[in-house]
Parts: sequence; structure tokens; C-alpha cells
Amino acid sequence: MDYAVIRLETANNVATLTLDRPEMKNALNVQMRAEITHAVKAAERDARVLVIGGAGDAFCSGQDLGDGGNATNLDLERTLRDEYVPMLKAIFECKVPTICAVHGAAAGAGANLALAADVVIAAEEAYFIQAFTRIGLIPDAGGTYWLPRQMGAAKAMGAALFGDKITGRQAADWGMIYEAVPLKEFDTHVAKRALHLAAGPTAAYARVKTAMRGSFENTLDEQLATEARLQGECGKTRDFQEGVLAFLQKRPAKYEGR
Repeated sequence: MDYAVIRLETANNVATLTLDRPEMKNALNVQMRAEITHAVKAAERDARVLVIGGAGDAFCSGQDLGDGGNATNLDLERTLRDEYVPMLKAIFECKVPTICAVHGAAAGAGANLALAADVVIAAEEAYFIQAFTRIGLIPDAGGTYWLPRQMGAAKAMGAALFGDKITGRQAADWGMIYEAVPLKEFDTHVAKRALHLAAGPTAAYARVKTAMRGSFENTLDEQLATEARLQGECGKTRDFQEGVLAFLQKRPAKYEGR
């Protein structure tokens, strides 16, 4: 597929998906949502980690309210169901680890697209904002799911009601994202993190995601059983064999991702 509003590049087992409408602060339109969905599925076939970022000075400003004509006559339910849900699920269910790299503004659906990734790394100077109530809406694109789970009910409610800017540093301190780094170190740091995952035990990473996410719904007994099952599967992989040999031989492991 030829992409018009995103870029997808793969090198060293790292797929980099860049939202590429910088003149529109990478606002999400119909075409971009379709292209992101397609690109994520392509990346999980061809790489061992996926990094999602934005071109220009913003990560993503959210829904393009000018897309499709009259902004006050949008069928928001259909748009979310038919366009956002496939995109968000593709990211959330991606078979390889996903990193969202937020260097600038992440607003509305753009903020929540970021939170769909496994790990969010932000520049300290970046910011997240649940801008929905400013135009009479509620957080969508998964915001009401991810925010309370990641930053707690009190912070999530305040962020949704007030629509305050949350800096990258605040987001990391509140547990909303994994970490924040100075902007001058941002690109180098994200690349280092991505290469670490790309060289790691991919099959184990997939099972980490399954186990962590299932824990919210499971009892302790159910979670312990899940751990045992998934660990048994990991124990049959080539990466486990390599990891043990590398440990015993006191050398770095050379994982194949299987």
C-alpha cells in the first residue's frame, strides 16, 4: 500500500510509523486512520518492534474537525466504531512491542492513540490534553479505558473534566506514561529503547502483554494459572534456550525472536 499521510520505514528490525501531516499538526482524518491500521499490521509482520511518532512540532492534535465537511454534523458514533476502533485495536493487539514517541502536543484522540501503545516515551516539554469537554464531548479513542487504569481514577477524572495540559514530566510522575526525557535527548533515547526491544525475546514480550492485561480481570488464582501456562510456552522457545546458555556462558544473549 502506498501511504500519503503517514510514513513507514523499517531498519534493524525496528518499524517506524510517522504521522505525516505536519501542516495540520498530524490531525487524524479518514485516510490517516486507514493508513495507520494497515501500517501497524504490516509492521508486526516485518519487524520486532514498532515505534509510532509524529512529523513536525506536534505528535497528533486529534480528530481533524474539518475532515468531511460540516464539523457540527459528524456521525461520531460511526466514525469511532468503523474507523477508530480498528486502528486502536491494531495498535493495542500488535504482536510486537509498541512504543509511542511523543515529542510535542498530543491532544484529544491523539493523546489516547498514544496510550494505546505498550510504552509511551515523551519529551519532558511535550504535553497531553483531554480536550474533549472544551467542545462538549467526552474522552474517546480509548481514553476512558486507559486513563483510569494508568493514572488512577482521581487524576483521570480531573484530566477529563478540566482538560488541563499534562506535561510529559507530569505524565511520567503520575504513571500515565512510562518515562519522560529532555527534548534534546529524545530521539537518541527512543532509538536506544527500540533497538533494545528489537534485539530481545519477542515471543516472551508478546506473553508479557497478555499476562499484564489479563490481570485486571483475573482473580489471583486465575492469574497464577495464566502465568504458569504462558511461562510453560516461553520455556519451549529457542529464545529461552539461548537466554539460559548466554547466562551460563556469561555472554550477551543473541535472541532470534522465536
